[in-house]
Amino acid sequence: MLAIENRPARAFLAGLGDAIGRPKAILVLSAHWGAAAPVVSAAPAPETIHDFGGFPDELYRLRYAAPGAPALAARVAELLGGAGLPCAQHPTRGLDHGAWIPLMLMYPQADIPVAQLAIQPRLDAAHHVRLGAALRPLRGEGVLILASGAMTHNLREVFARDPRAPTPEWTTSFVDWFAAMTAADRRDSLIDYRAQAPHAARNHPTDEHLLPFHAALGAATPGVAGRRIHASYDHGVMAMDAYAFS
Repeated sequence: MLAIENRPARAFLAGLGDAIGRPKAILVLSAHWGAAAPVVSAAPAPETIHDFGGFPDELYRLRYAAPGAPALAARVAELLGGAGLPCAQHPTRGLDHGAWIPLMLMYPQADIPVAQLAIQPRLDAAHHVRLGAALRPLRGEGVLILASGAMTHNLREVFARDPRAPTPEWTTSFVDWFAAMTAADRRDSLIDYRAQAPHAARNHPTDEHLLPFHAALGAATPGVAGRRIHASYDHGVMAMDAYAFS
């Protein structure tokens, strides 16, 4: 709903493109494309995938017609293969809503080449840190690595509560823990968040919406801490935090 509703996270994303500048190309890791092993989209003109149901018609009419990035896809496959992570290239895969909605707000002209890389939802945070580390050279090649997920993601809790109710402690303590561990560059703790973070299972019944964060963490420069650049909540328990690693 960020695509059509005025919320704090929408305003943040709408200004983020200008804040970070224009990359040569963009690689998106979204929680909404999962595969058993790495797969990167090499579509020359990726379609806009409306991978959701029961939302306003206005959302289904939106299109993000950015050019694809086959050369970037090949480079991603090369880097991952060199790190012992064989990566297939998908010739037609489009952009799911975890990719095109933030990009539509960040770069509305849709004129920057985009490729998307699947996460591995059955593999752990450590795997995704390794995945991100293999992609680190892209940063020096003018590529923006955009990791799209959610700092908290429990839809059962969202639908069960009054959206006007205050954000509960079990959410705020988890979010604050992540912010503190990121600022302190406690990477081992961030990887082991399931055991160390307060209320981890309640905020993330499954891992997939946090795994893009770990890929971004892996792509970060070793010894340089990430920083939180946005914090807000939707429906009281959906933390919309954003981090930069640069």
